[in-house]
Amino acid sequence: MADTTDHSSPLFETYARADLAFERGSGVWLETRDGRRYMDFGGGIAVNCLGHAHPHLVETLKAQAEKLWHVSNLYEIPDQRRMAERLTAATFADRAFFANSGAEAVECAIKTARRYHYVNGAPERYRILTFEGAFHGRTLATIAAGGQKKYLEGYGPKVDGFDQLPFGDHDALREAAAGPEVAAILIEPIQGEGGIRSVPPMCLTGLRELCDTLGILLIYDEVQTGVGRTGKFFAYQHSGAAPDILASAKGIGGGFPLGVCLATEAAASGMTPGSHGTTYGGSPLAMAVGNAVLDVVLEEGFLDHVRDMSLQMKQSLASLSDRYPDVIEAVRGEGLLIGLKAKVPNVELVAQMRENGLLAVPAGDNVVRLLPPLNVTADEVRQAMDRIETAVSALSLGNRRKSA
Repeated sequence: MADTTDHSSPLFETYARADLAFERGSGVWLETRDGRRYMDFGGGIAVNCLGHAHPHLVETLKAQAEKLWHVSNLYEIPDQRRMAERLTAATFADRAFFANSGAEAVECAIKTARRYHYVNGAPERYRILTFEGAFHGRTLATIAAGGQKKYLEGYGPKVDGFDQLPFGDHDALREAAAGPEVAAILIEPIQGEGGIRSVPPMCLTGLRELCDTLGILLIYDEVQTGVGRTGKFFAYQHSGAAPDILASAKGIGGGFPLGVCLATEAAASGMTPGSHGTTYGGSPLAMAVGNAVLDVVLEEGFLDHVRDMSLQMKQSLASLSDRYPDVIEAVRGEGLLIGLKAKVPNVELVAQMRENGLLAVPAGDNVVRLLPPLNVTADEVRQAMDRIETAVSALSLGNRRKSA
């Protein structure tokens, strides 16, 4: 692939960006400055859960922007309490801490787990067990938690306290979890960056039982899977195996930077005044938008729609996989977090989709992620499937031979 980096730009050269600049968006559609239109099935990497310029979010943001943006957590922020009450009422949790991003939410989850053991007389319990292929963020602690060499390289010694285990190795997990320094297990119910690899519900149930037996905490990273993305409000609800702590972000702000760490009363017992904080997290502006997202996602019937659109997409994609097995090996995922395990390089498939007016996102294990708005319509799904089929067909060996 050609180097498209603009070396004349004053920006850090940390991104290999596509040569696209968008001017405006509406629902599933994005439009470039020169008028080209694309169906956005990347969603800002699972962030724009209600698409672009959703009317309720726009009006809420405008109204709040004219009143109050930021005051800091030195003062009461009523919409923080309201959003926390709504999140805890809809989940396992009793407590919520608001941040600005997924990495911050995961950092809070890690600190909450360690503080729990500290205040309960076991300060030696600080190690967190994680899994190969995971992605937990880009801070020094969260890249250590993820353990991927490509993110760790060049940043000095790896932050101590994280032990990666093979994905799906139950014996290794049981042995490691029994260690006297283990504080918690941190896992994504579905690995997003790792290639839409799902943890079976029975395995999450087993993790819950293991943590209870050993007196350690279970942490879910639902930064990408939360807020309706999998057809449930949070992905853990498919299994019923509730965590002690959960980190979420991305879709919870509908495009506005927002993260949250949820926890049970017991798990949050160490998070006393002064033990953790944030300057921007939970601002009036963020809370207004976050509550507006919940107005839509928690509305009766909304998650039914997500599951219906998921079924429509998966049926179409399964047919595509049957007809073009040289391009698509398998269809993965839950709800509208869908992965295409590709036979061709995933970046080539993403590029071909883009050529046909549809945006998608590459992931690990040679997977292409499809992350449409949760309110995508059946007609929009049909249009998207037509564009994806055109892209897949163009990469199929049979069609390449015909055109040779």
